Amino acid sequence: MFDPKKLLDDLLGSQVPGTTGTVRDKAGQAVQMAKDNPLAAGALAAVLLGTGTGRQVTGTAIKLGGLAAIGGLAYKAYQNYKAGNAPEQAPAAGQPELLPPPADTAFHPSQAPQGEDEFTLTLVRAMISAAKADGHVDDAEREKIAGKLKLAGVGSDAEKFLLAELDSPLDLDTLVAGAKTDEQRLELYTASRLTIDPDTRAERGYLDLLAGRLGLPDALVDHVEATVSAAKVAVPAGTAPNPRW
Repeated sequence: MFDPKKLLDDLLGSQVPGTTGTVRDKAGQAVQMAKDNPLAAGALAAVLLGTGTGRQVTGTAIKLGGLAAIGGLAYKAYQNYKAGNAPEQAPAAGQPELLPPPADTAFHPSQAPQGEDEFTLTLVRAMISAAKADGHVDDAEREKIAGKLKLAGVGSDAEKFLLAELDSPLDLDTLVAGAKTDEQRLELYTASRLTIDPDTRAERGYLDLLAGRLGLPDALVDHVEATVSAAKVAVPAGTAPNPRW
């Protein structure tokens, strides 16, 4: 069995033990090697492994590890929302580093009523669902994705889990039910927004639908949008596959 927290770290681009690069770096190399037949924008590996078009998570959020980063971003968005602050339209200069959520709040992984591992798997499933939001991944694309996962070295069990989730139909009822508290519902949405940049109607529609099903106020969603955007940077030229159209 794989370690759900390590898988989440890998998918968000954390350092791979025993290497000098990240999963994202390896996946980026794979895209360069296969640039004659690139993944379509929005395909699972391109999005989850950080090589898709748009922006990618960076900085302190990566250093924290996946679970703490998602919790920290959700907590920060919630605090700004409760304080009545206006969502920032761009990262502020000298912005303080992202911190993990306080241990005495329900945003901290140790407070998960269903256990850290189970909730982590829910977050991973949320990321996969978001990655699939812009359309069907056909057999050819799935084969390419499997190859990228092997190159990334996530492990055979984790690879099987990811590919099985990729093949599963969207089930928002089960996904939403996996979040047991208001804080977890906000973290689930934050993980989904971290995975994709809503550049298509399908992606924007999916995030809007998810926010509605999770019962998140529009103003709180706006704060998540601002907080996640501030944690991302533009993908360097040459590391992203060509768009589908």
